[in-house]
Amino acid sequence: MDKFNSTRDGLTRLPPGFRFQPTDEELVFQYLKCKVFAWALPATIIPEINVCKYDPWDLPGDVEQEKYFFSNKEAKYRNGKRINRSTASGYWKATGSDKHIVSSVTNYQMMGIRKTLVFHRGKPPHGSRTDWIMHEYRLVAAPAAAASTANVACERLQTTQIEQLDNWVLCRIFLKIRSSSSKDDQQTQQSRDVNDFIADEPRFFNFMPIDKADDLSPASSSSSSSSNAIIDTFSSGSYH
Repeated sequence: MDKFNSTRDGLTRLPPGFRFQPTDEELVFQYLKCKVFAWALPATIIPEINVCKYDPWDLPGDVEQEKYFFSNKEAKYRNGKRINRSTASGYWKATGSDKHIVSSVTNYQMMGIRKTLVFHRGKPPHGSRTDWIMHEYRLVAAPAAAASTANVACERLQTTQIEQLDNWVLCRIFLKIRSSSSKDDQQTQQSRDVNDFIADEPRFFNFMPIDKADDLSPASSSSSSSSNAIIDTFSSGSYH
């Protein structure tokens, strides 16, 4: 029997049956923070890549699974502050509110911010929305007032008061699965048309064995005993 090769191109490969499903807090404080300060990572499982050099479907990894990348933000224009979010076929556009992520086990001098973006085909502002989603995490220094407040997780913080640490961001990219209810309704109607009753039976999909899956690494979502402290803030829906 061939021995499983745990590394490839310098990255740790997960053994068959294991999935990498970290929480927001783990991504920010166990991976991104270590990347920013050049500390040892819990596992070398997240590659470095400029996500805007590729369309989302061309990024390395399985299309049906979440993809994780460290990426350096680059300016849209030289000497400008606007971030480049364009690719060959479209652009990433921010949507919704930013989420503030506070560590539940360390001090409050740093926090994470998660921005949600949706990929649009075409040129802004008339691109067509797709089902590709990006969660972009960045590490920031908390405002002095918030850092000295024990219940910082319950306060609403202004983004203008926050200073980003370094230029590294961590990106989680995935393809949103649309509901199959319309397809099921169509199949049901076809069955009725031919008077062919088919009893509905539950279907179970076993994507992975769960035994010992928690032993993979400290970054496993099920291994975390911490909970995310997430705060809604208002942000614009612009793509920059």
